[in-house]
Amino acid sequence: MPGTTKFATTMSRAVVTPLARLVWRPRIVGRKNVPKHGPVILASNHRSFIDSPAITLMAPRKVSFLAKQEYFTGTGLRGAVSRAFFGGIGAIGVERGAGAAAQHALDLGLERLQAGEAFAIYPEGTRSLDGRLYRGRTGVAWLALTSRAPVVPVALTGTEDVQPVGSRLPRLARVTIEFGAPMDLSHFGEASSGRARRHATDAVMEAIQALSGQEPANAYNNPPSTIVERVKQVLRRDDPTQAVEPD
Repeated sequence: MPGTTKFATTMSRAVVTPLARLVWRPRIVGRKNVPKHGPVILASNHRSFIDSPAITLMAPRKVSFLAKQEYFTGTGLRGAVSRAFFGGIGAIGVERGAGAAAQHALDLGLERLQAGEAFAIYPEGTRSLDGRLYRGRTGVAWLALTSRAPVVPVALTGTEDVQPVGSRLPRLARVTIEFGAPMDLSHFGEASSGRARRHATDAVMEAIQALSGQEPANAYNNPPSTIVERVKQVLRRDDPTQAVEPD
């Protein structure tokens, strides 16, 4: 319900944000690089489960992001709390998967951008387990070239210490969130061009790497698991635009 979501969002900003800043003492750099109005894509590295809450709570404006549908379908008190929290911090519930499901997820992000909102995405697709920065998937470029929204590169440092992969509860650690200068990707070409999407995505990843200082992995984070998938990727010469993996 719109009224409930608005209330949850207000409570998140009024209560959760100050509490998070008190506990984790985040260092926020470049907040002025995030446009206060109009559509904008926040493209970030991905190191921990708490990355999305960190971005949405510390950004200077409301930000939406993709999250597992399971966070919105629970029952009882626990389900109600989960829906209120994730809805309040801007999460959009989507089903996991590639193909049509992933394109639907991107379409949901596009709707937010066309409504003049901010939308966060992880071009790597999923969390980095070894700290390296993996090759970006071209969904971020498709969104930018389709919506004509600027892309703000984001670098997160320390979130992997707050909640390492596999850890159920957060820990005390210092977090740094750096927002880079907005990027206009329109000169790369049209969204329908695989070459344009690839080059635009590479430019975004270079900007993220310059902020984060991570070692580039020069590979995708979740490589094909079967021979057939490997052959398809080689023949395609470009990763699937639809590759989206919600937290």
